[in-house]
Amino acid sequence: MFQTIPTPRSEPIPHPEGVSNDDFRAAMSRLSAGVVLVTAHDADDGPRGEDVGMTATAFTSVSLDPPLVMVSVRNGSRMDDLLAEQPLWAASLLSENQRHIAGRFAMKGRISDRLLFEDIPFTRGDESGAPLMEGALANLECSTEQRVVAGDHTLVIGRVLTAAVPTGDAGPLTYFRGRYRHLG
Repeated sequence: MFQTIPTPRSEPIPHPEGVSNDDFRAAMSRLSAGVVLVTAHDADDGPRGEDVGMTATAFTSVSLDPPLVMVSVRNGSRMDDLLAEQPLWAASLLSENQRHIAGRFAMKGRISDRLLFEDIPFTRGDESGAPLMEGALANLECSTEQRVVAGDHTLVIGRVLTAAVPTGDAGPLTYFRGRYRHLG
């Protein structure tokens, strides 16, 4: 079931006393996270459509039965707007060798999505039509089940339609204390 959510509030929600944005950011930077490239295909954008991508570190497994994952997207972002209309998307769990991909899709004031994908090897998912990164630790194709507004982000819960785990020995790309890192 695909739910539409109301437009998020534009004014910030006040923090409880004593918790500043800087304090919260500093505390949460101590939590290491895997790095994922979330992608979707916008078939309505131009004659061939356009691929859209964003780097995410707020990505997790939610349920085994049914298989569900969740990604947090910033309200009003290109990905948030697209996933509000397009229920099919993909997630590539990036390897330690794919730091350049994570950085490219996390840039502020970045170039167009079409140029971001230009020289990155990927295949197109059979179910979602979204780009799946070659060399990723795993690739998932998902269909949105639910969207939940949570502060300045929307939690997108997706049912996993396909899961591919290529062979290889690469380790995961992680994010810790504001930097991309690898285990080891």
